[in-house]
Amino acid sequence: MAKTISAKDVFLSGLRNAHAMEKQALAIMQPQVNRLQHYPEVSALLQRHIEETEGQLRRLDEVLEQVDASASGFKDTATALSGTLAALGHTMADDEILKNTFANHAFENFEIAAYVSLITTADLCGASSATLLLQQNLDEERRMAAALHDSIEAVTRRYVELGGSDERADI
Repeated sequence: MAKTISAKDVFLSGLRNAHAMEKQALAIMQPQVNRLQHYPEVSALLQRHIEETEGQLRRLDEVLEQVDASASGFKDTATALSGTLAALGHTMADDEILKNTFANHAFENFEIAAYVSLITTADLCGASSATLLLQQNLDEERRMAAALHDSIEAVTRRYVELGGSDERADI
């Protein structure tokens, strides 16, 4: 017999997943910022979003506290590790900046979907007090996804431009 899952169960799981997702985002972005040399606009964009992500984690902690729950240390650690490994994997690519740009854009869209679902489950289980905080996170993710999308052409052009010189184009 299948286990019954309530909207609150889905909401609590989603909150823990979102917390871990934001830890993963930090683990992905921080190494990139440290390596960017020829792409100051991307570096500034990532640095700003790192600060936003830290705020998102604080808001998620606040929502978790409101519903008398806590983050999953295991999920936080596991996803942060996978984020670190993903960032490390791209460092070996000749076109690291392009791969990171594409991956960052995809990850932001994943986060957008996660927050839309989380806001929906908050509504379904009557946790309306969480909606404003979660909406702030969603709005920041949407802005970041748009900024990354808008940067793809410029990053690609800069990469190709540097590739034709003696400069290392990838970072």
